[in-house]
Amino acid sequence: MTRLLLLAFVALAPAAHSTAQPRTTGPLTLTFSGTDFIHRWSKDAQHEFTPKGEEDLAKWSTMVTINVHDSARTGEQLADVANRVLGNYQQSGKVIRTDSRPRTGKSEAEHFAVVLLPQPAFLEAAFARFLIHDGRGVVAVYSKRFYGDAGRNEMGVWLQKNGSDVERALMAWTGLPSHAALKALPHQ
Repeated sequence: MTRLLLLAFVALAPAAHSTAQPRTTGPLTLTFSGTDFIHRWSKDAQHEFTPKGEEDLAKWSTMVTINVHDSARTGEQLADVANRVLGNYQQSGKVIRTDSRPRTGKSEAEHFAVVLLPQPAFLEAAFARFLIHDGRGVVAVYSKRFYGDAGRNEMGVWLQKNGSDVERALMAWTGLPSHAALKALPHQ
């Protein structure tokens, strides 16, 4: 069985109170860790959401991205997706930590990774949760960006203060939208 490297054990928090709220008017809005994230862009199986005031996808500071992997329907297939994504992350950034949650009688195994993705204009931290949701493999990613040279220092301070909380919230998040709701979003 393909597995992610386990670097540390993580204590899991109780379920976060986060929801996906389909709206009859306006875009789909997700609530993650007390913040509303509004649908901004979708292409193929990738869907991006940012908070109010962060409509410009060229310069955002907080984003939730949902990637659906239709071909991943089992724990083995999800582990393969997680390992391929982790390989991509290793080529373009620095993996800070990974973890896996074992399969239970109610759900397949889940995987988690935190990665720093440096770019010339910004530094991005990506927290990725790999799970089977609505019968399909999903990668739910919470990303935080800091811009400019000062962003390197700001990221370190932010990660120390918020990293564990973001991980617990993401791993407990129950507000992922259904596959049908994601497919119904306007696509590029």
